[in-house]
Amino acid sequence: MDVRALNRATLARRLLLSRSARGFAPERLSALMAGRDVARVVTPRSAIHTHTAGDCRAPRPFVQPARDRELGTFRTGLTGVDPDRLAAVARELVEAGPRTTARLRGVLGAEWPDADPRALAVAARRTLPLVQVTPRGLWGGSGQVARTTAERRPGRPAEPAPAPDAVVLRHLAVFGPASVRDMRTWAGLTRLGPAFERLPPGC
Repeated sequence: MDVRALNRATLARRLLLSRSARGFAPERLSALMAGRDVARVVTPRSAIHTHTAGDCRAPRPFVQPARDRELGTFRTGLTGVDPDRLAAVARELVEAGPRTTARLRGVLGAEWPDADPRALAVAARRTLPLVQVTPRGLWGGSGQVARTTAERRPGRPAEPAPAPDAVVLRHLAVFGPASVRDMRTWAGLTRLGPAFERLPPGC
Protein backbone atom coordinates (compact mmCIF):
# COMPACT_ATOMS: atom_id res chain seq x y z
CA MET A 1 0.00 0.00 0.00
CA ASP A 2 1.52 3.33 -1.06
CA VAL A 3 1.19 6.61 0.86
CA ARG A 4 -1.74 7.87 -1.19
CA ALA A 5 -3.71 4.65 -0.71
CA LEU A 6 -2.96 4.74 3.01
CA ASN A 7 -4.18 8.34 3.26
CA ARG A 8 -7.35 7.56 1.33
CA ALA A 9 -8.08 4.54 3.52
CA THR A 10 -7.62 6.66 6.63
CA LEU A 11 -9.97 9.37 5.31
CA ALA A 12 -12.55 6.76 4.37
CA ARG A 13 -12.36 5.20 7.84
CA ARG A 14 -13.10 8.63 9.31
CA LEU A 15 -16.06 9.14 6.92
CA LEU A 16 -14.37 12.17 5.36
CA LEU A 17 -14.52 11.22 1.67
CA SER A 18 -18.26 11.57 1.20
CA ARG A 19 -21.40 12.56 3.04
CA SER A 20 -22.60 9.87 5.40
CA ALA A 21 -25.13 9.41 8.17
CA ARG A 22 -23.11 9.13 11.37
CA GLY A 23 -25.96 8.67 13.79
CA PHE A 24 -24.03 10.53 16.48
CA ALA A 25 -26.07 12.47 19.06
CA PRO A 26 -23.81 14.80 21.07
CA GLU A 27 -26.51 15.22 23.70
CA ARG A 28 -26.35 11.48 24.37
CA LEU A 29 -22.61 11.68 24.95
CA SER A 30 -23.13 14.64 27.29
CA ALA A 31 -25.67 12.63 29.28
CA LEU A 32 -23.22 9.75 29.60
CA MET A 33 -20.50 12.15 30.70
CA ALA A 34 -22.73 13.88 33.25
CA GLY A 35 -23.78 10.48 34.56
CA ARG A 36 -20.12 9.43 34.86
CA ASP A 37 -20.48 6.57 32.42
CA VAL A 38 -17.71 8.10 30.31
CA ALA A 39 -14.74 10.28 31.22
CA ARG A 40 -12.23 12.57 29.52
CA VAL A 41 -8.68 11.50 30.33
CA VAL A 42 -5.17 11.61 28.88
CA THR A 43 -4.07 8.33 27.32
CA PRO A 44 -1.84 8.27 24.22
CA ARG A 45 -0.02 11.36 22.94
CA SER A 46 -0.85 13.41 26.06
CA ALA A 47 -4.13 14.19 24.29
CA ILE A 48 -7.55 14.12 25.92
CA HIS A 49 -9.62 11.11 24.88
CA THR A 50 -13.10 10.02 25.91
CA HIS A 51 -13.26 6.57 27.50
CA THR A 52 -15.92 4.53 29.23
CA ALA A 53 -15.74 4.90 32.99
CA GLY A 54 -14.50 1.35 33.38
CA ASP A 55 -11.90 1.74 30.64
CA CYS A 56 -10.48 5.16 31.49
CA ARG A 57 -7.75 3.70 33.73
CA ALA A 58 -7.10 0.51 31.81
CA PRO A 59 -4.62 1.80 29.18
CA ARG A 60 -2.63 3.88 31.68
CA PRO A 61 0.00 1.25 32.64
CA PHE A 62 0.63 0.64 28.95
CA VAL A 63 1.12 4.33 28.06
CA GLN A 64 2.82 5.41 31.31
CA PRO A 65 6.39 4.90 29.98
CA ALA A 66 5.63 7.44 27.24
CA ARG A 67 4.30 9.89 29.84
CA ASP A 68 7.49 9.38 31.90
CA ARG A 69 9.69 10.15 28.89
CA GLU A 70 7.83 13.41 28.30
CA LEU A 71 8.91 14.62 31.73
CA GLY A 72 12.48 14.79 30.45
CA THR A 73 11.56 18.11 28.80
CA PHE A 74 10.79 19.55 32.24
CA ARG A 75 13.70 17.99 34.13
CA THR A 76 15.42 21.32 34.81
CA GLY A 77 12.33 22.77 36.44
CA LEU A 78 11.97 19.71 38.68
CA THR A 79 15.46 19.74 40.20
CA GLY A 80 15.29 18.63 43.83
CA VAL A 81 11.69 17.41 43.57
CA ASP A 82 10.96 13.89 44.83
CA PRO A 83 8.57 12.38 42.24
CA ASP A 84 6.83 10.14 44.78
CA ARG A 85 6.26 13.06 47.13
CA LEU A 86 4.97 15.18 44.26
CA ALA A 87 2.50 12.48 43.24
CA ALA A 88 1.30 12.09 46.84
CA VAL A 89 0.77 15.82 47.36
CA ALA A 90 -0.99 16.23 44.01
CA ARG A 91 -3.21 13.20 44.65
CA GLU A 92 -4.25 14.48 48.09
CA LEU A 93 -5.10 17.87 46.61
CA VAL A 94 -7.24 16.72 43.66
CA GLU A 95 -8.97 13.98 45.63
CA ALA A 96 -10.07 16.57 48.19
CA GLY A 97 -11.94 18.21 45.31
CA PRO A 98 -11.45 18.75 41.57
CA ARG A 99 -8.73 21.34 40.94
CA THR A 100 -7.85 23.60 38.05
CA THR A 101 -4.31 23.73 36.69
CA ALA A 102 -3.81 27.15 38.29
CA ARG A 103 -4.82 25.83 41.70
CA LEU A 104 -2.64 22.76 41.31
CA ARG A 105 0.29 24.88 40.20
CA GLY A 106 -0.12 27.25 43.16
CA VAL A 107 -0.19 24.56 45.84
CA LEU A 108 2.69 22.56 44.37
CA GLY A 109 4.70 25.77 43.89
CA ALA A 110 4.29 26.56 47.58
CA GLU A 111 5.52 23.07 48.46
CA TRP A 112 8.57 23.37 46.16
CA PRO A 113 9.27 27.12 45.86
CA ASP A 114 12.56 26.59 44.01
CA ALA A 115 10.96 24.49 41.26
CA ASP A 116 9.15 25.68 38.14
CA PRO A 117 5.39 25.75 39.01
CA ARG A 118 4.44 24.85 35.44
CA ALA A 119 6.78 21.85 35.46
CA LEU A 120 5.28 20.73 38.77
CA ALA A 121 1.73 20.82 37.39
CA VAL A 122 2.77 19.03 34.21
CA ALA A 123 4.56 16.35 36.26
CA ALA A 124 1.42 15.78 38.33
CA ARG A 125 -0.68 15.32 35.18
CA ARG A 126 1.88 12.98 33.64
CA THR A 127 2.21 10.90 36.81
CA LEU A 128 -1.42 10.56 37.91
CA PRO A 129 -4.40 9.34 35.84
CA LEU A 130 -6.41 12.57 36.07
CA VAL A 131 -9.87 12.89 34.54
CA GLN A 132 -11.60 16.11 33.61
CA VAL A 133 -14.85 16.67 35.48
CA THR A 134 -18.05 18.19 34.13
CA PRO A 135 -19.31 20.69 33.11
CA ARG A 136 -16.14 20.69 30.98
CA GLY A 137 -16.81 18.75 27.79
CA LEU A 138 -20.61 18.86 27.92
CA TRP A 139 -22.44 19.68 24.70
CA GLY A 140 -23.69 23.28 24.65
CA GLY A 141 -21.85 24.21 27.85
CA SER A 142 -18.42 24.17 29.32
CA GLY A 143 -16.31 25.36 32.22
CA GLN A 144 -12.77 25.56 33.44
CA VAL A 145 -10.66 22.42 33.17
CA ALA A 146 -10.74 20.84 36.63
CA ARG A 147 -9.40 17.39 37.40
CA THR A 148 -9.55 14.63 39.94
CA THR A 149 -8.07 11.14 39.88
CA ALA A 150 -9.75 8.39 37.91
CA GLU A 151 -9.76 6.32 41.11
CA ARG A 152 -11.65 9.02 42.99
CA ARG A 153 -14.29 9.58 40.35
CA PRO A 154 -17.27 7.30 41.02
CA GLY A 155 -18.26 5.08 38.15
CA ARG A 156 -17.94 1.55 36.95
CA PRO A 157 -15.17 -0.70 38.28
CA ALA A 158 -11.87 -0.39 36.46
CA GLU A 159 -11.26 -2.86 33.69
CA PRO A 160 -7.96 -4.80 33.46
CA ALA A 161 -5.10 -3.22 31.56
CA PRO A 162 -5.14 -4.26 27.89
CA ALA A 163 -2.29 -6.25 26.40
CA PRO A 164 -0.22 -4.57 23.67
CA ASP A 165 -2.06 -6.64 21.06
CA ALA A 166 -5.41 -5.22 22.18
CA VAL A 167 -4.07 -1.66 22.07
CA VAL A 168 -2.80 -2.19 18.52
CA LEU A 169 -6.18 -3.57 17.45
CA ARG A 170 -7.91 -0.56 18.98
CA HIS A 171 -5.64 1.78 17.04
CA LEU A 172 -6.29 -0.02 13.75
CA ALA A 173 -10.04 -0.08 14.39
CA VAL A 174 -10.12 3.69 14.84
CA PHE A 175 -7.54 4.89 12.34
CA GLY A 176 -7.43 2.14 9.76
CA PRO A 177 -4.24 0.79 8.13
CA ALA A 178 -1.05 1.67 9.98
CA SER A 179 2.52 0.48 10.29
CA VAL A 180 4.51 0.01 13.47
CA ARG A 181 6.17 3.33 12.78
CA ASP A 182 2.81 5.07 12.26
CA MET A 183 1.51 3.94 15.62
CA ARG A 184 4.79 4.64 17.39
CA THR A 185 4.83 8.20 16.02
CA TRP A 186 1.16 8.81 16.86
CA ALA A 187 1.07 7.29 20.34
CA GLY A 188 4.65 7.62 21.56
CA LEU A 189 4.73 3.91 22.34
CA THR A 190 7.66 1.57 21.74
CA ARG A 191 8.26 -2.18 21.32
CA LEU A 192 5.13 -2.64 19.21
CA GLY A 193 6.72 -4.84 16.53
CA PRO A 194 5.88 -8.21 18.16
CA ALA A 195 2.24 -7.14 18.67
CA PHE A 196 1.93 -6.27 14.97
CA GLU A 197 3.46 -9.60 14.01
CA ARG A 198 0.84 -11.43 16.08
CA LEU A 199 -2.10 -9.69 14.40
CA PRO A 200 -4.64 -12.13 12.94
CA PRO A 201 -4.98 -12.35 9.17
CA GLY A 202 -7.01 -9.57 7.62
CA CYS A 203 -6.00 -6.86 10.10
